[in-house]
Amino acid sequence: MSARTVERSWCVVVPHHATGARLARHRLADELAEVVSPALLADLVAVLAELVGNAVRHADPLPGGVVRVAWRLRPTPTGPRVSIRVTDGGAAAGPLMREASPDAVDGRGLHIVSGLSTRWGVDRDGLGQSVWAEFDPTTSSRPDLVAAG
Repeated sequence: MSARTVERSWCVVVPHHATGARLARHRLADELAEVVSPALLADLVAVLAELVGNAVRHADPLPGGVVRVAWRLRPTPTGPRVSIRVTDGGAAAGPLMREASPDAVDGRGLHIVSGLSTRWGVDRDGLGQSVWAEFDPTTSSRPDLVAAG
């Protein structure tokens, strides 16, 4: 991990297909591996996979058959603050947390997002929807998410 981190933003476009989640995960991991803790990186990758996977399964694509994925890294004295945003063409019903039975094979994705991130939400406009998640070390109860200085 680098002790010197500067504010940076990334925006990538991936296919509205299962391979899109894999491409997004690898790109995020490649870009942030040296600047965030391994524990935070694992959480970021898991949340990004859920958000892109949900966009592919439940929402329409953006024009061109794609999903837009963005993340932003902002350094703070207590560690990096990271936000992730996945934008798709929207769906008839917005993302909702569901209760999944112990035997269910799906239905836990937004619980994972909620549990790993500091906060998350949905923004809608005339072009589609963005689901976002933020990771803030100043409010985390997990000391392993703070980058070593």
